[in-house]
Amino acid sequence: MLSLRNVSKSFGGNHVIQDVSLEFARGSLSAIIGPNGAGKTTLFNLICGTVRPDGGEILLAGDSLAGLPPRKVAACGLARAFQVASLFPTFTPMESFSAAVGSSHLGNAGLFSGFPRRQSIGRAREVIELLELESVAHRPVAQLSHGDQKMVDIGMALCLSPSVLLLDEPTAGMGPEERWHMVETVKRLWKTTGLT
Repeated sequence: MLSLRNVSKSFGGNHVIQDVSLEFARGSLSAIIGPNGAGKTTLFNLICGTVRPDGGEILLAGDSLAGLPPRKVAACGLARAFQVASLFPTFTPMESFSAAVGSSHLGNAGLFSGFPRRQSIGRAREVIELLELESVAHRPVAQLSHGDQKMVDIGMALCLSPSVLLLDEPTAGMGPEERWHMVETVKRLWKTTGLT
């Protein structure tokens, strides 16, 4: 489903990623682990198109992602939740998800047309149920716990209906209880959606 072949990236003289080759089978659940500064986020940036590789190939279901901007990579079926969530603090999860669905179908114009759009609300409700956010679905994101904000960030990615979902340090900054809840949620998402 996702293949990296001899991917490299340097910043100045610092070789952050060197000849990395990885294969992720369709429907697999994988983790990339390493110490701070090992290049994990840079690898995600390369896959998502926010940073261009110096060499190598990145393929999604056999199609090259090389040189595609992040929006086109997302349109190919790859979505990402970030290490530090960047959310609209006054939006509720329902509004956030409706906006994500609208923008994925209509582009930026979707953000400025009638909001929320009826067809967006159905998918937003599905994602709220999937992430078990019903109790906070109509509270502003700024009022949510750190763990629930991370769930909203994951939900924004899920609204794009991806075939591959990248989670950049989904448990960062969480206490033990929130961390285990996130791990269980990721496992449940993997089992119920078949996502890679």
